[in-house]
Amino acid sequence: MSATIPTCRSLLPLLLSCLVLAACDVPGDMAASQGDADAGNERVAAGVDQGERPFSITVAARFDEPWALAFLPDGRLLVTEQAGALKLFDPADSGSGTVSVAGIPQVAYGGQGGLGDVLPHPQFAGNRLVYFSYAESGAGRLAGAAVARARLELDHPDGPTLTDLEVIWRQVPKVSGRGHYGHRLAFDRDGMLWISSGERQKFQPAQDMESNLGKILRLHDDGLVPPDNPFVDQGEVAAQVWSLGHRNILGMAFDGQGRLWSHEMGPRGGDELNLITRGGNYGYPVVSNGNHYDGRLIPDHDTRPEFIAPVITWTPVISPAGLVIYNGDLFAQWRGSGFIGGLSSQALVRIEFDGDGAHEAARFDMGHRVRDVAEGPDGALWLLEDGGKGRLLRLTPPLHTD
Repeated sequence: MSATIPTCRSLLPLLLSCLVLAACDVPGDMAASQGDADAGNERVAAGVDQGERPFSITVAARFDEPWALAFLPDGRLLVTEQAGALKLFDPADSGSGTVSVAGIPQVAYGGQGGLGDVLPHPQFAGNRLVYFSYAESGAGRLAGAAVARARLELDHPDGPTLTDLEVIWRQVPKVSGRGHYGHRLAFDRDGMLWISSGERQKFQPAQDMESNLGKILRLHDDGLVPPDNPFVDQGEVAAQVWSLGHRNILGMAFDGQGRLWSHEMGPRGGDELNLITRGGNYGYPVVSNGNHYDGRLIPDHDTRPEFIAPVITWTPVISPAGLVIYNGDLFAQWRGSGFIGGLSSQALVRIEFDGDGAHEAARFDMGHRVRDVAEGPDGALWLLEDGGKGRLLRLTPPLHTD
């Protein structure tokens, strides 16, 4: 994409785009807000099911700018707050059920940056390891995502504490701006750690194999590179990469067959759900089913068949955040469905899968931006609302009683 000198006519889409962003009261600096519905796009309610929701909702707790939640084997939850706090919440404690976990490092908080995902090791009951992602500062006001692991000492005399912390992965390189960190985490059935790495609103790094931005990474649980990764012969950073050509992945989940599904925010339109394949190139920023915020067109996926097209694309956008593929008994009719939280759409979106295909099956209006979604040990669905005093919601069938 070569640079051109703008004419008055070519500046018109840019001016209109700026007016739209200003009307939306976009938070933070422009670099952190452009190109991401997560940072303030207009609310898109088209297609939202306004009928009766097929579940009951219980407000379990409130958190300050929560970003992610994960269950421990004993049924307690870990909840991250973007400014840098990790909380331990006990659903069974109706009194003081929330306590802070000590030991989180300083985070680069601002824009979309801060404390991100949290995930216990699959063998947590034996090794007590917890993984978390966060934005960290670098020299010259640069920043990038990092992933660390530490032991969660639940019985520490000073309260729950992380010990033996080590950083096992970092985005390369650190860049300016405060958007598109991505940094979602997932473990597969073999205990491999998967990390989504946003392209940090820099576009071209998503296609650059000397950078791990705009990629999905596959690592051992200690951060080392598996020898069977698809690009292992291309060098240290490229060796981490499983797939490339991504924009800003904020949800990853494995289905019952062990296949990885992820969603990512498109630019202006074109949110995506993708089935991730080994060594796959998903095309961004060369192709997208959305366009740049300054009005420049991006060729659609169908113009470049060498890139992998999304299984589902959304225009208007849903602004997807969080993804779980349901496997419980409480909502037996939904077993195998995917659930995506919607930010600008303020919705819970249900996805039905059919082999390598998928489609949106239902959309439930939640009335608030939904930041994350998870399945509880008893099969209840749990949602985190975005923003200050974001609620933790427990969803159960309407006639279900505890």
